[in-house]
Amino acid sequence: MEIDINKKNDDKASSGSHDDNLINVRVIISCPTGDYKKKFRNQFPREQMDLFLVSARVFDWMTCPRCGELLNCNFEFNI
Repeated sequence: MEIDINKKNDDKASSGSHDDNLINVRVIISCPTGDYKKKFRNQFPREQMDLFLVSARVFDWMTCPRCGELLNCNFEFNI
């Protein structure tokens, strides 16, 4: 899910034992030349960590639509 860079996230997930099982991941994709930046977020249950691994491999090979350089990917985890 793509998120707006300027929008603050005021939505909180419902608390409970279900949230203890989730790994929240935010990915910041940026071009080394500085002309491209996107943020994405997702949640993965601990037992389905393979979903995250597939996503990480896809992000790792993305190129900038403007200049063609490989994009930098920074992952932020909330475990």
